[in-house]
Amino acid sequence: MIRYLPHNQIDKTQWDKCISESVNSLVYGFSWYLDLVSPGWDALIEDDYTTVFPLTHKRKVGIYYLAQPFFTQQLGVFTTELLTQDLVTRFLDAIPAKFKLVEIHLNGFNKVDPLRFDITLRKNHELELIYPYDEISHRYSQNAKRNIRKAHEKGVKILRKVSADELISLFKNNFGQQEGKLKYRNYLTIEKIIAYSVKHATGILMGAGNRDGEMDAGAFFLKDRTRFILLLGASSFLTRNNGAMFLLLDTFIREYAGQPALLDFEGGNDSKLARFYKSFGARETTYPFVRISRIFRIFV
Repeated sequence: MIRYLPHNQIDKTQWDKCISESVNSLVYGFSWYLDLVSPGWDALIEDDYTTVFPLTHKRKVGIYYLAQPFFTQQLGVFTTELLTQDLVTRFLDAIPAKFKLVEIHLNGFNKVDPLRFDITLRKNHELELIYPYDEISHRYSQNAKRNIRKAHEKGVKILRKVSADELISLFKNNFGQQEGKLKYRNYLTIEKIIAYSVKHATGILMGAGNRDGEMDAGAFFLKDRTRFILLLGASSFLTRNNGAMFLLLDTFIREYAGQPALLDFEGGNDSKLARFYKSFGARETTYPFVRISRIFRIFV
């Protein structure tokens, strides 16, 4: 039986045990992460926390709805049992009627019935790190290799002492300013995620720039069991052609090659970004975006 639990009734110890032991575990599903990206989140629970589904809700003009939080690529159904399309259907059907609009990303292991639900497959890109560096780098595109050489020629250096503030400022003053989607509270959220992860030795901050320590590119990687998630990457528009980001990612791959892990680029719907990720040999994967609208019922 699937139960709806408001936030204050969720047993987070049991919740995290399910996420940890689930066949499709992802860091986004743990309670500490959800508390940061979607404070007050609710949940659907089956049995004694054998299967769970976070409900990341918001409210606007009196209407409750489910939306995907920033910095949270995939959520959906997590289970310690057999993960089937029927299980996903039952949980989607169990979303309480008070949520009049549902626009959420499930995880790549969730199979959704296309005859029952309005879905769109979103793209992600992943690189297997288990192979030796020489084997991985051999599959780089000529453009990637050329940009890495350019970075060396221009004297770009890898920066190890990078703060969250430096990385966030670099992002905010370049791509963030151009795109304009992230607000002040969103930058506070990523700052908290980085702080928590670094404190618990699951976060890696790296930069690349000139000899004076000025950062031209930076990245934050979140370690999630068998994957490193590129949660935030930033480049300066003024120096973006010096190959700094190519050198940064190549250095990360060199240092972690040979491990049974994935480098999760966490994106790729934008064709330019997809081409960039693929230049390192990343393979395309997909995850479902689900939209359920009940708004018309309000006016009937």
